[in-house]
Amino acid sequence: MPEFAYRKSSFSDEKAECVEVATNIPATVAIRDSKNPGEGFLQLRPSTWTFFQTALLEGQL
Repeated sequence: MPEFAYRKSSFSDEKAECVEVATNIPATVAIRDSKNPGEGFLQLRPSTWTFFQTALLEGQL
């Protein structure tokens, strides 16, 4: 399996607790804690990730 290429949010800074997201694997979005990258990751379908982002932007979460 190819490795995930994680990226941090442009809103991140060194003190903030942020997540890193990888979208380089087709049909998969991987999310991990930027402070503990070796502690595992959450794997979602792209449609689920889009639903989550939309809900955040609309203030539903």
